[in-house]
Amino acid sequence: MDIQVPTWQKISNFAAKQNNITPAMHTKFTLLALTIMPWAAASAQEYSSAFNTLRLPASAHVAALGGQNVSLIESSPTVGWTNPALYANADDKCVALNFMTYAVGSQWMGAHFTKAFGERHTLAVGAQYMNYGSMDETDESGTVTGTVNAKDFVVGAGYSYLLSDRWSGGANAKFFVSNLAGYSAMALSVDVGLNYYDEENDLSVSTSLQNVGTQVKAYDNGIHTHLPFALSVGFSKGMAHLPVRIHVTITDVTRWKSSYYVLPEDKDNTNQQKVSFGKKALNHFIVGVDILPTDYLYIAAGYNFRRAYELKAAGSSHFAGLSVGAGLNIKRFKLGVSYAQYHQAGNSIMANVAYSL
Repeated sequence: MDIQVPTWQKISNFAAKQNNITPAMHTKFTLLALTIMPWAAASAQEYSSAFNTLRLPASAHVAALGGQNVSLIESSPTVGWTNPALYANADDKCVALNFMTYAVGSQWMGAHFTKAFGERHTLAVGAQYMNYGSMDETDESGTVTGTVNAKDFVVGAGYSYLLSDRWSGGANAKFFVSNLAGYSAMALSVDVGLNYYDEENDLSVSTSLQNVGTQVKAYDNGIHTHLPFALSVGFSKGMAHLPVRIHVTITDVTRWKSSYYVLPEDKDNTNQQKVSFGKKALNHFIVGVDILPTDYLYIAAGYNFRRAYELKAAGSSHFAGLSVGAGLNIKRFKLGVSYAQYHQAGNSIMANVAYSL
């Protein structure tokens, strides 16, 4: 079995090869890589990537529904960040801002805008920024000589077209820049999506190809990694006689090798065959529910099976994989908040606001 080296190990090895990085700094790089790649615990060996922030949600509503959703119908521009076909349902001239605290002091934030042209065309622009914070840089004796910083920046443009009364399609183009202690990497990617939306029956069915592209510059101009390509399908369905909407998303449809998974810390990670077919199948699912007391309020909860499995500690998930949130939609103003548990030692809180001009 062809098993690739995990991304954090690649960065650690890269750091060790640099002439101006001491053993103490190498340790710092390793810790930083483990810190800034929370998805290294979720990207694993088969398809490791230095660009896993592309997987993070730009919408608090999506974050509350488990972190990944390609079928959510919402008027905020952020919903089209991973499935551009959904821009067709965003409000005209709508501005959205988001902010998320993420793991050990990291901050994920962004801004998005949509503009409709005629009845069928919608254009969107957006940018997301991840600040991983800083840590001490030391020499061989342990003396602090400075700080090491890391950050990612993504800028994108999207387009959706209303194919018919119920079908829409769209595409995103994104440019990604990652900076790690003065070393930078760059990538170009495209997202393509398709959505079927029956408003009368409150049914949305979607598929999305995400992060199709290539790295154009490596950290050390030598080691290239894949982008976190994903094929996702999902549906959202409102209940006819209950104020409830169900969401089911199936992610990484093309990933079925055991080497794609990181085993929980209480398992033997050297034996990748221990992930059963049933467990692999379940780990593709993210489920969520919206409770809709009024037309202006939602209360959401989600469960990410893979996150719960891979970030299990001491035999318990400690609620890893669980997420909750709520939101208001009052005329032109929209507000959403979410809380997601990643590990017993880490969680995220996200908020976004949107306003239709």
